[in-house]
Amino acid sequence: MKFPERNLVLKDGRTCTLRPTQPDDAVDMIEYMKRTAGETEYLLRYPDEVTFTEERERELLKGILEDPGSVMMAAVVDGKVAGNCSVSGIGNKRKIRHRCSMAIALYQEFWGLGIGGAMIGYLTELAEQMGYEQMDLEAVAENTRALALYAKCGFLESGRRHHALKFDDGTLHDEILMYKPLRSSNG
Repeated sequence: MKFPERNLVLKDGRTCTLRPTQPDDAVDMIEYMKRTAGETEYLLRYPDEVTFTEERERELLKGILEDPGSVMMAAVVDGKVAGNCSVSGIGNKRKIRHRCSMAIALYQEFWGLGIGGAMIGYLTELAEQMGYEQMDLEAVAENTRALALYAKCGFLESGRRHHALKFDDGTLHDEILMYKPLRSSNG
């Protein structure tokens, strides 16, 4: 889905632009996925699992831009992608099409500047415009920083998926399931 750009002033005084990702962002997005996966163990992939080709990433970004039920947003600071987030529908079946799933990650150097909260706020508005009634997410239980941000942004804990993730070191980690009711909700 295409949406208007939005600018915000960060806690350090710089300006951040929230904008739709474009097919021309393919190379930057591949690098972003690899680097963020290496900066935190709380994402679902390891850097070596990012195997998208530039052509495939371009196709993916083009498809999301044209999909009225999905959003992918880039946060850009000083001309550089600082983070990315997305919303997509859970599925097309009538019983679940009121729900969407959210994902977000930032380069570590941009943590704590207000970008994450701003992206989630804007994603919430866009999800409501698309007609979604509930936004879902999952987070690694030990990721207390992210869990605090999600709670601050209105997400509520709804459960725990035990041993959902197995890290390369063999340790098992639970996922916390969260949801956020949206204004388009009927209850």
